[in-house]
Amino acid sequence: MSEKMKNLVVRSLSGAVLAALMLGAIIWSQWTFGLLLAALTVGGMLEFYALVSNGEHAPQRTVGLVAGVVLLALNFAFVSDDIPVLGSGSRMFGAGMAFLLLLVPTMFVCELYRKRENPAANIGLTLAGIFYVALPLALMCYFPIITSEAWNPWVMIAYVFIIWANDVFAYLVGMSVGRHKLFERLSPKKSWEGFFGGLVGAVAVGLAAGHLMDDSLWAWGGLAFVAAVTGVLGDLAESMFKRSAAVKDSGALIPGHGGVLDRFDAMLLSAPFVFVYMLLVM
Repeated sequence: MSEKMKNLVVRSLSGAVLAALMLGAIIWSQWTFGLLLAALTVGGMLEFYALVSNGEHAPQRTVGLVAGVVLLALNFAFVSDDIPVLGSGSRMFGAGMAFLLLLVPTMFVCELYRKRENPAANIGLTLAGIFYVALPLALMCYFPIITSEAWNPWVMIAYVFIIWANDVFAYLVGMSVGRHKLFERLSPKKSWEGFFGGLVGAVAVGLAAGHLMDDSLWAWGGLAFVAAVTGVLGDLAESMFKRSAAVKDSGALIPGHGGVLDRFDAMLLSAPFVFVYMLLVM
């Protein structure tokens, strides 16, 4: 078996396992969904801080990681039926919020004792990791409940399939008829033909999701459009970080695919836009 074929087999098997674990965690229960988001938060933030760390810049990994996990935990607690955030649980929730707020000025205090050359850049990169990785994943806590009062994991499943369809159709169309470069400076292989192919595929899956859930086709088609466009920008944003760090992949956690950021870059940038779209439209 050739090396190229071996890589394809490894990539396919690891992709299938990842998809099964991810979809299973979303469908199984609200708690397994929360654990999935927590794992992605930790892995993604560690990869991001590794990408932006060099001789000049050194983000505060521990403080940033704790802040990201607390942010996710608070949002998960807010939407979970099993964790009271009102009544007897309000004091605990308020304490968590206070702790999260104190972590921001704590970054300034920590920088006093680190004796680094670029303290402002280090604080900025620490906050960037929280906003780039932890915040979008925390917003995903709301996806299964934002369109209804009851927990509905199929909304999140539909969002995942929209993102995947965008990637798959963009790849297939781009490889077949791609001629005009989309953003050659960051991603030489991406083409405008692939972009529009991915957009059509994503919208088609969005319309199918709306039909299967007996919901508005226009609303789901619009959601897919927003997710596809911002998802491509998310892919380009991660490519920007990797090129700056002169690396091919953000990590090596997923054989044949790279790291967490390599697999979930589209979701990280699209999630805030989809969240706002859901609030305003759905």
